[in-house]
Amino acid sequence: MARKRIREDEEAVIDMTPMLDIVFIMLIFFIVTTSFVKEAGIEVNKPKAANQTKQKNANIFVAIKDNGEIWLDKGRVDIERVGARIEKLLAEQPTDVVIIQADKDAKHGIVVKVMDAIKEAGIDRISIAAAKG
Repeated sequence: MARKRIREDEEAVIDMTPMLDIVFIMLIFFIVTTSFVKEAGIEVNKPKAANQTKQKNANIFVAIKDNGEIWLDKGRVDIERVGARIEKLLAEQPTDVVIIQADKDAKHGIVVKVMDAIKEAGIDRISIAAAKG
């Protein structure tokens, strides 16, 4: 009779440890495989364009303000240091395209110098961002 009483008092318990292990492993996997976009850090007034194409695998953005300031990875950069900063970002996260967000009033000479620095860093595909128009 004592055995019957012990069986009635036992409750079914589900062990949650294996499920929690799987959830944490999946969380770590998604954090490691996420690609982070290196934005310029400022907004510029982009020129309007009738035809546009979206770049899906662009991770590096360079912004050029109307006063000639160059912004890369949320920090101001001198024109001489653009190539070195691009190389550093490429070492962290390889990509084959860089997007330039130049203000519509930015000087053409500065945009060309930035494009040359990007090419010297090893990127052949450069896109210029434009607003829908």
